[in-house]
Amino acid sequence: MAATGIESALLVAARLLFGGVLAFMGLNHFLQLKQMTGYAQFKGIPAPKLSVVASGAVLVLGGLGIVVGAFPLVSALAVAGFLVVSALLMHDFWAVDEDQTQDEMTAFLKNVVMAGGALAIGALTTQSWAVSIGIGL
Repeated sequence: MAATGIESALLVAARLLFGGVLAFMGLNHFLQLKQMTGYAQFKGIPAPKLSVVASGAVLVLGGLGIVVGAFPLVSALAVAGFLVVSALLMHDFWAVDEDQTQDEMTAFLKNVVMAGGALAIGALTTQSWAVSIGIGL
């Protein structure tokens, strides 16, 4: 069933906002590669520079895929997977000093809620999308 009228407009707006922010976050992985690599290394992530580049690519490609409707289910699931893993590995609020707990909990919860949003976007791939290039699985 294809979304029409207000549903279609809301989905386009959601895709622009959600996917655009994800792509921008991914771009920052490349623009702040040195700083993000240092943070990943501090958190004990293996191959920190490669991990930052790979996660940046997932966010950019996944975000743009959601925006333009290219492989939207794959894009949404890749983003959701990254966000859950990132929440657990990078924002372990339960394992940091008390003065860092709130910041890490906020980042953890941001990732979890965005993963939920990505799954909701993925669920909407069962219908055709307006303003979409319409390629996918």
